[in-house]
Amino acid sequence: MHQEIIFSGFGGQGALFAGQLLAYAAMDSGKEVTWIPSYGPEMRGGTAHCTVVIADEPIGSPSVRRPATVVALNLPSFEKYEPLIKPDGMLVYNSSLIEKQPGRTDIRYIAAPANDIGEELGNVRQANVVLLGAYLAATGFLSLEAVEAALDAHLSDRQRRFLASNKEALRRGAACVDG
Repeated sequence: MHQEIIFSGFGGQGALFAGQLLAYAAMDSGKEVTWIPSYGPEMRGGTAHCTVVIADEPIGSPSVRRPATVVALNLPSFEKYEPLIKPDGMLVYNSSLIEKQPGRTDIRYIAAPANDIGEELGNVRQANVVLLGAYLAATGFLSLEAVEAALDAHLSDRQRRFLASNKEALRRGAACVDG
């Protein structure tokens, strides 16, 4: 097993947190992991993305040019990464902010109204976790419980007040995926 995922959005949308949370969950499950963040010229409001590589065997290179999966929190990320996804790959995207019609027939699209769900949960900044839940449900790669355990183990003291709503965001994102 070898997974290559890019999480991308505006700074402040939590793309790096979602990727790091996935990396922690995979690492805690005994997988080999790399997580590489990348910031645009501004931290909040600029672009931010991270690359996560997860494998059963040691990872030869953390570099990803043609990801199998992209999680896009905003339209610029959707437009940038859609053409780069490998055939038979997947694009999970925030349909609250992205109204663009999918342009490829050789990849799977998973639309989740992540901002809307985040607002319903009382924190639009949890859209990132909603999309992570959708990714998990679409791939079956790791269980929701594994990511919830990673939240329990790795969420900072400052962010612990969001623990229950992050878990609910994961579940709500997973519910957006059809079999």
